[in-house]
Amino acid sequence: MKEPDDQDTDEGKSDRSQSDGRQSSKSETKSHTKETLGESTDETVTEGEESHLEEEGSDLENVEGSSGSSEYDFSASTRTPQEPPAQAEEEAEDEVKKKISESFFYEYNELASVPFVTPDSDIPLDFLELVHSFGYDCRKRANLQVLDSETLMYIAGNQLILLNIKTKEQIYLRSSSGEGIGAIGVHPQKTYFTVAEKGSFPKIIIYEYPSLRPYRILRDGTEKAYAYVGFNCTGALLASIGSYPDYTLTIWNWKEEQPVLRTKAFSQEVFKVTFNPEDEQQLTTSGSGHIKFWEMAFTFTGLKLQGSLGRFGKTATTDIEGYMELPDGKVLSGSEWGNLLLWEGSLIKVELCRTGTKSCHHGPINQIMLDEGEVITAGSDGCVRIWDFETIDTADTVDETGLLEIEPINELQVGKNVNLFSMIKMNETGNNFWLAQDANGAIWKLDLSFSNITQDPECLFSFHHGAIEALAVSPVTYLMVTTALDCSIRIYDFASKIPLAQMKFKQGGTALTWAPRTVNYPGAQIVVGFEDGVVRILELYDPKGLTIFTGRKKILDADIYFKQVFKPHTAQVTALAYDRDGEILATGSKDHTVFFFEVDKNCKPIGYIKTPGPVCQLIWSTLSHPESTLLIICENGYILQAPYPPISEEENNHDAHSYEIKDMPIRYFHFSSVKSKILRSIEIEKREKQKELKAKEREARRRKLTEEMGEDGEKALQEEEKEEEEEAEQEEEEEPLPEIFFPPIPSPILCGFYSEPDKFWVSLLGIEAEPVPEDIEDPKAYSIENARRKREHDKLMKEVEEIKAGKREKIQALRNEFQKLLKMNKELPEHMQFKRTDFNIDSEIRAEINRKTVYKIQQVEKELAWEKEKCELGLKKLQRRFRDSLESDVIVVHAIQSEHKISSYRLVKPSKYSKLKQTSQSDRRLSKVDRLEKEGPVKRDSQKDTGGSIGIQEESKIDKRIILRPKTLSEIMVENQIEKTKKLMLKAERAQLKILQRKKEWEELYRSKPHDDYEDPKDVQAIKEAQVFMGDFNLKTASDYKIPEHMRINAAKKEEELGHLDSLVYKKKVHMNKSILSLRDFKVAVVEEIQCLVQEVKTIQSTLHISKHIPIPPIPQIHSEEVPEKRFKFDEETLIKFKQHKLKSHIEKPSQAEQVTHGVLGGKDGDLTTRDSSFRFPRGPRLSSDLQDEFEKAEPTDVELEIMKRDEVKHVYMQQYLVNRIKELMVTFDAELRLLRHQKLKLDTQMKLSDLHHVTLFQEILLLKNFEKQENILQERVNSLDKEEQDMQWKISETLKEMEEKKNEIIKLQEQEKALYAGFQTALGENNKFANFLMKVLKKKIKRAKKREVEGDVDEDEESDESNDDESSLEDDEDESESEAEVLDDSICPTGCDAALFELALQLREKRLDIEEALVEEKKIVDNLKKEYDTLSKKVKVVAMNLMTAEEALEAYQREKQQQLNEVLVVIPLKLHQIEYMVLGEIPSDLSGSLVFSNQSLGRLQERIVQLQEENTRQQKLNKECRERRKMLIREKREMAKNIQKMEQTVCQLMVSKFGRVIDLEALQTLSVNTTLEELKIKKLRKELMNAKEMKMWEQKIAQARWELMMKTKEHTKKLHQMNDLCIEKKKLDSRLNTLQNQQGNAFQGPRKADIVARKQITELIQAQAEKISALKEEIALLRKKGGLLLPPIQSAQNE
Repeated sequence: MKEPDDQDTDEGKSDRSQSDGRQSSKSETKSHTKETLGESTDETVTEGEESHLEEEGSDLENVEGSSGSSEYDFSASTRTPQEPPAQAEEEAEDEVKKKISESFFYEYNELASVPFVTPDSDIPLDFLELVHSFGYDCRKRANLQVLDSETLMYIAGNQLILLNIKTKEQIYLRSSSGEGIGAIGVHPQKTYFTVAEKGSFPKIIIYEYPSLRPYRILRDGTEKAYAYVGFNCTGALLASIGSYPDYTLTIWNWKEEQPVLRTKAFSQEVFKVTFNPEDEQQLTTSGSGHIKFWEMAFTFTGLKLQGSLGRFGKTATTDIEGYMELPDGKVLSGSEWGNLLLWEGSLIKVELCRTGTKSCHHGPINQIMLDEGEVITAGSDGCVRIWDFETIDTADTVDETGLLEIEPINELQVGKNVNLFSMIKMNETGNNFWLAQDANGAIWKLDLSFSNITQDPECLFSFHHGAIEALAVSPVTYLMVTTALDCSIRIYDFASKIPLAQMKFKQGGTALTWAPRTVNYPGAQIVVGFEDGVVRILELYDPKGLTIFTGRKKILDADIYFKQVFKPHTAQVTALAYDRDGEILATGSKDHTVFFFEVDKNCKPIGYIKTPGPVCQLIWSTLSHPESTLLIICENGYILQAPYPPISEEENNHDAHSYEIKDMPIRYFHFSSVKSKILRSIEIEKREKQKELKAKEREARRRKLTEEMGEDGEKALQEEEKEEEEEAEQEEEEEPLPEIFFPPIPSPILCGFYSEPDKFWVSLLGIEAEPVPEDIEDPKAYSIENARRKREHDKLMKEVEEIKAGKREKIQALRNEFQKLLKMNKELPEHMQFKRTDFNIDSEIRAEINRKTVYKIQQVEKELAWEKEKCELGLKKLQRRFRDSLESDVIVVHAIQSEHKISSYRLVKPSKYSKLKQTSQSDRRLSKVDRLEKEGPVKRDSQKDTGGSIGIQEESKIDKRIILRPKTLSEIMVENQIEKTKKLMLKAERAQLKILQRKKEWEELYRSKPHDDYEDPKDVQAIKEAQVFMGDFNLKTASDYKIPEHMRINAAKKEEELGHLDSLVYKKKVHMNKSILSLRDFKVAVVEEIQCLVQEVKTIQSTLHISKHIPIPPIPQIHSEEVPEKRFKFDEETLIKFKQHKLKSHIEKPSQAEQVTHGVLGGKDGDLTTRDSSFRFPRGPRLSSDLQDEFEKAEPTDVELEIMKRDEVKHVYMQQYLVNRIKELMVTFDAELRLLRHQKLKLDTQMKLSDLHHVTLFQEILLLKNFEKQENILQERVNSLDKEEQDMQWKISETLKEMEEKKNEIIKLQEQEKALYAGFQTALGENNKFANFLMKVLKKKIKRAKKREVEGDVDEDEESDESNDDESSLEDDEDESESEAEVLDDSICPTGCDAALFELALQLREKRLDIEEALVEEKKIVDNLKKEYDTLSKKVKVVAMNLMTAEEALEAYQREKQQQLNEVLVVIPLKLHQIEYMVLGEIPSDLSGSLVFSNQSLGRLQERIVQLQEENTRQQKLNKECRERRKMLIREKREMAKNIQKMEQTVCQLMVSKFGRVIDLEALQTLSVNTTLEELKIKKLRKELMNAKEMKMWEQKIAQARWELMMKTKEHTKKLHQMNDLCIEKKKLDSRLNTLQNQQGNAFQGPRKADIVARKQITELIQAQAEKISALKEEIALLRKKGGLLLPPIQSAQNE
C-alpha cells in the first residue's frame, strides 16, 4: 500500500528502520503528529508481544519458560533505543501537512483484525469463517442506519453487518481493533459511512459506499471507545464523542484526517452529539444529567469550542437521550418522565405535557425528529407521536408551573413490550416508511402516513436483547437453541439461516442442553434452566420431521411445546447435564447445590448434594471410563467428582424429611494460584545460569592466566575468586528471591473436561399428545427441598390443630351441658328457679372478660383504621372512575308471563364533541356571492361616481386649454377701449356662467343615464340565488367538480356535525331510558298491587272450603337486574353474608360465587318487598285457636247458615274478581313491555346506523385534521391577499378623491389669477399711456428671499404637460418683459404716471407671485398623486393575480381533500325494494356504479324538473316581451338621433348666416384676437421652410445611397454568374468522372446508361440556365425603374 502523495520514500524507510523497526502492521506506517511519533518509539511491540503483555494479569501467564524469557528480553530491548532526532520530527510534521489525495484508499485486509494464534502453531488464520449472524446490539444508540432503499447497517459484536432487506443477504466488516465497535454514522449523501471502534486509542474508519473500501482513518480521538459520531449537513465535518474515562468531543476534517477542535465534553457519560442543521457552527451534546450547547467561535487565540451547560432551574435534573435543534436556534429535548423540554439560551423556556398534566410519553423520550413540518417523538413506551411544529416553536409558559399542555396530532402504538430506541426514515419516494430500533430486540417497519390505508407496524427482524446466556446444538439436525435474560428461548435453523421458533417466559434463561437421543430419539427435547431456579423441559414439534434441515418449506409449522416443569433450586440454574446412558439428569445452581433426577417418562427427583461454591459446569464421564461419574466445577476454585447417585426403589418416600444425599462419597479438588512459585523457579533458574556462565568465564580466565603467568596467575585468580564470592554473597543478600504468595480469593475456573479416566483438564481465568403440565410462574414458589420441609411443617401444624379441636369439642360439650341446665332451670317453677347471676362463679372474671373484649375491639379498630381509610379511598376512586361518568346504568325489565325483556342504554356523560359550540365563521373569508350581497349597490354607485369623476377629469383636461387659457397680447394692446373691454369681460363672464350652468345640467343628465354594464337589481338577485341554490349537480367523484364555498367542510364543521349526532343519540337514549324506567316503576307498582291482591285472596280462601279454592297466580319477582341501584346499598347483614360467600369462594368456582351473590341480593329485595306489602296491607284480625274451638263446638242457627251462604257466595265472587284482576294487571304490563320493546328495536336499528355514521364521521375528522394545517395556510394567504386588495382599492379611491380636491383648488387659483388681471385692467382704464409699463411691472417675475428654497425645489422638479400648456403664454410674456426690463426700471415710478396705480401694480404683483407659487405647489402634489395612483393600480393588478393563483391553489387543495373524503367507506344498509338499479331485470353483482339517494332528495329532484320546465316557459315568454320592448326603444332612439341631427344642422346654418362659418361660441364669447397665435403661425412657417430644406438634402443622400446600392447589386450579380459557371463546369467534370467509372464495367454492354444520365443532366442544366436568365432580365428591368424593390436571386431546384 502506497502512502498518499509520498515522495520521500527513502527517507521514510531509513527513519522507520531506526525507530520503528519492530512494527509488523503496514497500516500503521501512515504519518502522525509529533506527539504520536514520540510515543510510538517507546511503545512499539510486535503482535505476539502485545498479546502477551495484555495477558500479563492471568494466573497461568508465565507457565512456559519461553514466554517468560521472551517477555524479559523484550523489556530489556525496549529500553535501548533512543528518541528520534529533531530532524525526524520535523519531517513528520511536514508529512502531516501534506494533503491526502482524493483517490487514495486503504486496504481492508490490512486493517481488519485477525484471530490470535499461538506461536509455532499450524492452525491457519482462516480456520473459522463467519457464515451468518443472528445477533444485534439493540441497546447501542443509533445502531440502525439506512444506506439505500434496500440496505441496512448495524453493529453485532465485533462485526459491522450490511443487510439487504429484500434478499436477507449479509455483508460483514470486522473491526480493526478486535475489541468491538462503539458507534456508526452515515454521510448525508449516503456515499460514505463511518465506523468508530473500541480498544486502546481506537480508530474511526470511514468507508466508501458501495465499494466498501476504507477511505480515511482518524486516530487518537479518545482513550477507550467512541460513544457517538455524526456528520454535519454538508458532510465536510465529523463530530465524535468518547466514552469513559475521557469523554472527549472532537471535530474532524475527516477528508484530511486532521482534528479541527478538541475538548472535554462533560465529566459524566455523554450519549449523543449533533450539528445544528441550520448553523454548522453550533453543536449540541446530551447525556447523563445534562445537556450542553456548543459554538465554534473565533477568539484572539484562534478557533475554539465554547460550551454552555443547560440549567434545569425548577425542573428536576434528568438524563437526556433525545433532542432536536429547531431552525431558530432553540432546542427541544426529552426527559426521563416523558415530557418535552424547550430550551432557549441554555435555559428551559417551557415544559410541554399533555392535557391533564399527563406526560407526553410513559417513560424516557429516546429520539426527536423534524420531518415535513412535524415533530416526531419516539419513546420507551413503544409509542410514536406526531406534534405540531408551530405549536412547539411558539410555546411559552402560561403560569408559574412552567408547563404547557398540548396534544399530539397523531400517534402510533407499535406494541406492548416495545422500547423504541431510535428511528430512521427509509428512502422510498411516495411513502412515509420508517425503520425503528427496538431496545427489546427487534427492527420494526412503521408507516407514519396516518391515512385510511396506513399499514400496521411490521416486525422485520427479532433478536435477543442482551447477552446470550447459553447455547446448544441439536444432536440430530442443523438446529441450535439459545436463551438469554430477555425471558425468551429461540431455535434457529442455521443451515437455512433463519429463526425457526421462539417461546417467552416470565424469567430469563441461564442454562440449557439438548437431550441426547437415548432420552428422546427424535432429538426434539430441550432442557432449560432459569434464573429463579426453575427447570423446564420443552419439545420441538415439526410435522416435516426434525431431520429435514434443508429445503424445508413450512418452517413456521415448527413450534415449541411445554412438557414438564420443576423447581429444584432457589437461585439461578447454571449447569445441566445428562449422564452417558441418559438415565440421570443433573442440575447445578448458584445456591451451592447439585440436584439429580431420574429420567423416565417424566423426571423424578432423586436428591441433591451441597457444593462448596456456586456451580458453573457439570460434566459426566464418557463411555471410556469404567464408572459413570459427575465432574462438578465451582466458580471459587473447587472441583468435585461425584459417583452415580443411588436410586431408591420406593417412588414416594414420605418418611424422608429432605432430599439431601448425605452419604455420597465425593472427591474434592481445590486449585489456587501458582504464579508466585513459577516466578520464583524462573528467578532461581536464571541465577543458576548466571552462576554457570560466571564459572565458565572464571575457568577460562584461570587457564589463560596459568598459561601466561604460572603460579602468580593462580594466586591472583584465587584472590579474584574470593572477591567475586563476597560480591555474590552481598548480591544474594541484597536481592532475595520472590516470595511465594497465595491470593486469598482463588482464581475462578472457566471450564473443564475429562481427558481420560481419572484425569481432567481445567481452564482458569481470569410426538404423542400429552397433557401440558402447569407452569411454575411464581418466582417465590417453593423449591423441592422447601416444599418437603413445608409439608413436614404442615403435618406438625395439623397435629396441633387436632389437639386444639379436641379441646374445643370438650368445651362445646360443657357448653351444651350448661345450656341443658339453664333449660331445666327455666322449666322449674319460678320460686324454685336460680337467677342467671347465680350461675356466675365470679362476677369479676366476667367483667374483666368484657373489659378485655372492649379493649380488643378498640385495638382492632385502630389497627384497621388505615385499612378502612384505604378501602374508602379505593371505593371513592372506583366510584369516580366508573360511576361518576355513568349517568344511567343498564336496567333490564322482565315480562311477567313471557320470557320477553327489555334493557335500557348504558349512558355515560356526553362526549366532548357534543359540547362543542357553533364556531364563528368570521375568521373565514366571505365568498364572492356574500361579498357582493354585503356590498350591494353601494360599491356599484361608488364605481359610478368614480367613473363619472374620471370622465369629468378627462373632459376638464381638454376644456382647460380653451376655457381657462390666460389672456393674450391682443387684449393688452387695446388700452384706450376701456368701455369696450368692460363689456367684453361682462359678456365673457355671463357666457362662462351659462356654460357652467349648462355643464352642470349635462352632468346631471349623464349621471342619471345608466351605464352600459348596468344590471337590474332584481336580475342580480335572481342570478345570485341561482348561483347559490341551483347548485352543481356533478358527482363529487368527477375530476371537474368544483366545491362551492358554502359547502366546503373542515374539521371544526365535521366535529360540529359529530357533536350534533352525539347529542341527538344522547337525547333519544335518554328518552328511551326514561320510558324503560317508568315501565320498571310501573312493574314495581303492579307487583305491590298483586301482593296486596294475593294477600286478600288468601284471606278470602281461608274462609272458603278447599274445594272452592281457585289457583292463585304466582307473585312476580323483582329481579336484581331491574334495580341495579340496590347493588350499592348494603347493611351489616349484607356485609356478613358477603364475607361468608367470600370465604366460600376459595373452594367454589367464581361463577357459583356470583350466582350466590345475586341470590343474596334478590332474596333480600324480595324480603323487603314482602315486608313492605305486609306493612301496607295488614291482615284482618283472627280469633285465637281456643275461641275457634269453642265456636266450632256450637251448632249454627238457620239465620247464621243463611249469612254464611251469602258470605260464601260473596267470597267466591271476590276470589274470582281478584284473580281476574291479577291476571289483567299481568297482561297489561306485558302488553306495555312488548309495545316498548318494539319501539326499542326500532331505536336500536337507528342507533346502529348512527354508530356507523359516527365511525364515518370520525374517519372524516381524522382525514380533515391531516388536511387542516395546509388548508389553513392557503386560506390565510387568500384572506391576506383579499384584505390587501381591498386596502389598495380603498387607497386608490382616497387618492382619486384627493386628486379631485387638488384640481378644484388649482381651478380656483387660476380663477383668482384671472380676476387679478381683470381688476388691474379695470383700474388702468382706457387710453392710459403707462398701461404697457404698469402691465410689465405686474407680470415681471422676481425672486423673493422668503421663498428661495421653495422656488429652487420647484425648478428642480419636472413639470407636467398640462402645466406647460397652461403657462406657455405667461412665459412668452415674461420673456418679453425681461427683454424690456433692461430699458425700464420698475423700482421708480416714472414721471407722469399715477403713483397709486404704480403701488397697486406692485401689490398685485406680490399677490400674483403668491398665487403662482401656490399653483406650482398644488400641481406638484397632483403629479405625485398621479404617480401614486399609477403605482397602486399596478400593485392592485399584481395582488389580483396572486389572489387568483391562491384561490386556484385552495380550490385544488379542496378538490384533493374531497377526493380523499370520497375514498372513505360509508355503510348504508338497504332493503331489496330500495334498489332500483337493474340490469336485464336483475340486481347486478357490482353496485359500484350506482348512486344512493334518499326518497326526499329523489322526490325533490323530480319536482325540480317540473319547476324548471315551467320556469323555462315563463322565461321564454318574458324574453319575447323584452325583445319587443328593445325594438321599440331602438326605434325611439333613432328618431331622437334624427331630431338632434336636424337641430344641429339648423344651428350650423344660423352660425353660417350670422358669422359666415361654424365657430365655437364659447371661444367667441370668452376670447378676442390672439396675437400669440399669429406669432406662433409665423414660427410655424419658418419651421416648415427649414424642414423642407432638410428634407431636400436627405432626398439627395437617399438617391446617392440607392445608386451605390445598385452598383453593389450589379457587382454581386456578376459574381453570382461567375459562381454559376464554375458550378456548371464542376458538375460537368463530376458527370464525366462518373461516366468514366461506369464505363469500366459497362464497356461491352448495350447502350451505355452513363450517356443517358449525362444527357438528361445537361438538358436539366440548360432549362435551369434559361429560367435563371429570364429571372435576371426581370430583375434588371425592375432595378431600372424608380423605387424598384430588389428581390433575392431565384435559386433553381438543382441548386436547392
